Amino acid sequence: MDSNEIADRIAREFVSEHNHLSVEPLGEGLINDTFLVATAQPGGARFVLQRINRRVFPEPRLIMENLRVLLNHVRERQAGSDRIRDLRLPDIRPTSAGSGFWVDDEGDFWRALSFIPETRSHSVLRDAAQAEEVGYALGRFHALTSDLDPGSLHDTLPGFHIAPRYLARFDRVVADGLGDSESAELRFALNFVDARRPVFAVLEGAKLPLRVIHGDPKLNNVLFDANSGRAAALIDLDTVKPGLVHYDLGDCLRSCCNRSGETAECAANVRFDLDICRAILQAYFAEAGAFLTDIERYYLYDAIRLLPLELGLRFLTDHLEGDRYFKVEYPGQNLQRALVQFRLAESVESQEKLIRQLVYESA
Repeated sequence: MDSNEIADRIAREFVSEHNHLSVEPLGEGLINDTFLVATAQPGGARFVLQRINRRVFPEPRLIMENLRVLLNHVRERQAGSDRIRDLRLPDIRPTSAGSGFWVDDEGDFWRALSFIPETRSHSVLRDAAQAEEVGYALGRFHALTSDLDPGSLHDTLPGFHIAPRYLARFDRVVADGLGDSESAELRFALNFVDARRPVFAVLEGAKLPLRVIHGDPKLNNVLFDANSGRAAALIDLDTVKPGLVHYDLGDCLRSCCNRSGETAECAANVRFDLDICRAILQAYFAEAGAFLTDIERYYLYDAIRLLPLELGLRFLTDHLEGDRYFKVEYPGQNLQRALVQFRLAESVESQEKLIRQLVYESA
């Protein structure tokens, strides 16, 4: 039975009617298996069905508990607001028996979320106007959760975004001999990491306050209204947890300011776009600037430099371990992904003075 057939069978646990369902793969996620489900009758429901990758999220029930806490808090905040514009988050669709998830006979964990219609995602930003919308979405999310106690959320991915831990794992892999190669690209990547070892510990050594973070606010997790082009929703909330807002803002800029995209064929063409950075930061601080402390602002450049370096290290480590974490379409793809991120980090470093100035002016 292929994955679509399995998804079709599981999808029926989340609907009360027994007519034909349409089940199609959705998105380009590297972790979970995601499908769009539609019922056949006119005006029938559409929803997103996902099989949670338990190698990545060993306790998916905690993800669902976090999602309930988050949705309840944001719903209350926005219900009491006089703002015309809300930020939408996907809601939980229960099974026909009333449960928030389904565990199949193989032990796989499935959940359904509301589908947000009339929206679209982008893998590369078109212009600064779109960048402003991304900054709004992330800033609004942080503002809405700024009074949500981080302690009320589970840490569903211990060590996620803790860069020194990624470096320690990388070192163990290399020590096992998995980094031995005559590949010039691999040698370049290994040397790139070694030359920047002190960078990995900067945020963790700064004693910054824990806040509620999205955890993965890359560009294609922002949904834009198909008609107005404005940011309408923030999705992929599995990584919501206590953390540093620096992880979110740094990862958002890492994703958006690379106009070549994360799958750029030629890493040499990748650069960090200052105009996009400016647009995102200005819109972000318009929403979230009120609650950030001076020390948090001070370390924002360090986050902007660290996040592409961190992701590149994760891609590189996964390549060395045999592509266990990130899905690949061909051998060596995770190495190429790593090179793209390292080139982006290099571009950030070359523009440090200008980026620090943008942070200061925007804040």
